[in-house]
Amino acid sequence: MNNKVVIWSVLFLGVMGLYVLGEGAIFVEGARGIFASVILVSMTIYYYIDRASSGEEIYLRKIPGLQALEEAVGRATEMGKSVLFVPGISDLDQVETVTGLNLLGHVAEYTAKYETSLNVPVSKSIVMETGREICKESYLKSGRPDLYYDDMVHYISDEQFAYAAGVNGIMEREKPAAIFYLGKFYAESLILAETGNSIGAIQIAGTGSPSQIPFFVTACDYTLIGEEFFTASAYLSNKPELVGSIKGQDIVKLLVMIAMVLTVVFNGLYQAGWIAFDVLNLF
Repeated sequence: MNNKVVIWSVLFLGVMGLYVLGEGAIFVEGARGIFASVILVSMTIYYYIDRASSGEEIYLRKIPGLQALEEAVGRATEMGKSVLFVPGISDLDQVETVTGLNLLGHVAEYTAKYETSLNVPVSKSIVMETGREICKESYLKSGRPDLYYDDMVHYISDEQFAYAAGVNGIMEREKPAAIFYLGKFYAESLILAETGNSIGAIQIAGTGSPSQIPFFVTACDYTLIGEEFFTASAYLSNKPELVGSIKGQDIVKLLVMIAMVLTVVFNGLYQAGWIAFDVLNLF
């Protein structure tokens, strides 16, 4: 029997069996709804991963900031200027830093392809070593390992505003045509973005810090907001398992929103006495 059929059958029977046996028969009281939700989420994500892996085209909405990555590097190439990539001031224990470094790999591929100078100032030694390995791999993947050199990723300072001052100095001296702010940022975000805006660079920013997003939106040409930033690597890589996972999560979020609206509506009808069924008992 096909493995896919077995998996789908087991998942379906698991959900149905749970409701047939009833709450308390297998799981602790109150766990039935949680278990059903986990099964539903798993089935939805697996379904879209399977569709993507089978070669079916999965639609994801266009994200202007990601589509502009190559355009920004191309602009720098045409102007004969460098590309500046700022991965934030946090270490690898922050998911935004990891996501930013993943995107650094894609930017490095573009700079290798167009033979454009890349400058990556960092504030953490571990981030520096990781960034060097990522850039080296990207240049090798692009067939231009001769263009790579270790100092394209270099350390400035652990101190927040010392780092910001150092990056601003690079902007004022080198006048890069394209600047990327992709990582974890704090109060230095507006200082950096305003300086980049003053030199006329095209700027693309992305972060998971809600308090810093307004500053990037104001001063940058493109901003990856929240989940757009975290899904960027999957979006650019176009790997079936990643694209399918993103699509599945989007569908799950849609189902959750629909369930919340219906729950509010039916609970209101129940409280008003128009229906005798309490939907909250399902959960």
